[in-house]
Amino acid sequence: MHTVKITVLKRMVNQDLVDRFCEGDVTLPCPHFSEGQEFIVERGAQPEDFCDSAWNDIHKSFQIIARGGDFSGWMKDDGTMVVCCSDGLRPVAFELRRIGG
Repeated sequence: MHTVKITVLKRMVNQDLVDRFCEGDVTLPCPHFSEGQEFIVERGAQPEDFCDSAWNDIHKSFQIIARGGDFSGWMKDDGTMVVCCSDGLRPVAFELRRIGG
C-alpha cells in the first residue's frame, strides 16, 4: 500500500441551506479542518484527529489511490483525486495524492 498525502483544499458553507434547515448555533465553516492542513497516511490507517465522517466519505477514493489506482482520463496527474465530505451544509474538499514508491 502506498503512502497518501491528504490536503484540505477548501472549506465551504452553503449558507442558503443553513438558513433554511438549521436553528441555534451551527459552527461554520467545518471546525475539524483548516485550509492547507495536511495528513500523511501510511498503511491506510485513519489519521489521528481526522473527522470520522469525512474519513468514511473519502475512504473509497483513498483506497484506490493508496493501492496504485488512478483516475486517468480526467485528472491531470496520476495518483491524485479531489474528493469532498458529504456534509451538505459545510462540505470540505480534499486532495488525495499518492507519494513515494
